[in-house]
Amino acid sequence: MLLLSAVLLVAPATYGETYIAGQFGVALPGGLSDGDIHSSFLLPGTTHGELELSTSFQFGGKVGHYFDSTRWIGLEAEVFYTTPHIDQQVHTFQNTSVPGVTVSGTFQGAYFRVLTLAPFNLMFRYHKARLQPYVGVGPGIFFARITGEGPAPDSQESTADNARLGLNAKVGFEYYVSKHLTAFAEWKFNYARFTFDENQNLFPFPYGLDATYTMHLVSFGVGYHF
Repeated sequence: MLLLSAVLLVAPATYGETYIAGQFGVALPGGLSDGDIHSSFLLPGTTHGELELSTSFQFGGKVGHYFDSTRWIGLEAEVFYTTPHIDQQVHTFQNTSVPGVTVSGTFQGAYFRVLTLAPFNLMFRYHKARLQPYVGVGPGIFFARITGEGPAPDSQESTADNARLGLNAKVGFEYYVSKHLTAFAEWKFNYARFTFDENQNLFPFPYGLDATYTMHLVSFGVGYHF
């Protein structure tokens, strides 16, 4: 136990460093939550219920740098991809001007893909041990794409795209296996507001929607520091 404690707590020489890393993990979506509906078939002010997203695999990479003068502060850029597809489910609509009245339709399901680009996360770490906790926060650019949703499985394929600015936040631990090699585990939270244009293939009527996208991600990876 003493030996293990010494290995974990004795800090390697710390210095300004640049690193690259690969990451993989699982995305645990919060969903596409309630928002406004855009449709020529519905009254203005119509809103929709939450669309549930499926759990998916996540992979990507990152590059960063910690500074010589302040070794506990750094900047990091990362990119990762996930596919939290929309399962078949009942989709509800309501309007505040007609309280108590809702309309429901079966959403046949769709492929939903999100590419996240975080151009700069501000990073803070405890750098005086081999096992280093860290937190990071910064803007994220979320490229979302929905394809294949329609009134029936053999309907004409439809596509909707989005690119929105949102939030990318994280907390994790990194362990220095050696001076240059590290392993890490982290939790990330993503938030963005999407607006999808009206889609003529949607059932029971063509519509577009606003939706709040929330995603929790658990990532693991290996980094090289130089």
